Amino acid sequence: MEDVLEVYHRPFAPAVPVVCMDEEPYQLLGHVRDPLPARPGHDLKQDSEHVRHGNCSIFVWTEPLAGRRRVNARRQRTRGDWAHEIDQLLSIDYPDAGRVVLIMDNLNTHTLRSLYETFEPGKARALAERLEIHYTPKHGSWLNIAEIELSRLTRQCLDRRIDDLDLLNTELAAWQTATNDDQRQVDWRFSTSDVRIKLRHPYPQL
Repeated sequence: MEDVLEVYHRPFAPAVPVVCMDEEPYQLLGHVRDPLPARPGHDLKQDSEHVRHGNCSIFVWTEPLAGRRRVNARRQRTRGDWAHEIDQLLSIDYPDAGRVVLIMDNLNTHTLRSLYETFEPGKARALAERLEIHYTPKHGSWLNIAEIELSRLTRQCLDRRIDDLDLLNTELAAWQTATNDDQRQVDWRFSTSDVRIKLRHPYPQL
């Protein structure tokens, strides 16, 4: 926990961006019957019965101090999916950064092993060398700023049924553009000293 908080209090350095990532499963759902549109005095009405169109996983990447985020949905959340997302992060999002500081939770797919299982060794090594990874502690996902972005995304964009992966990515791209245009940054104020006062019980009593 203190390690993650120390990273959040580093000064803004565009050459070494601090990026947070999180992912969430999402169920693609369709309507059995067309909803009744909203009209004066009446809200939109939809039948509780729905049709399942499979699952996918939404990846959220955010650079808090730059007010920048990227969101993308993939059919699965395998090691290969995470590795390809890392490739896009380093090759397309931050091609000129010598090092990217990455904060994420410790899922079994979020490891350098995933790069080596997906790419040839030379490329995997080149990607791995540009990553400085910091994991949030177990039961400490609230420390991940990307989880805050994912919660906001869920309220603002995913509060309705979407039945197609391509349509979902279109909606995610629209949310991403609108949010990035707003340049909304995250002012993280919870510090290590706060932790030692408010969360005294995890520390040994000397």
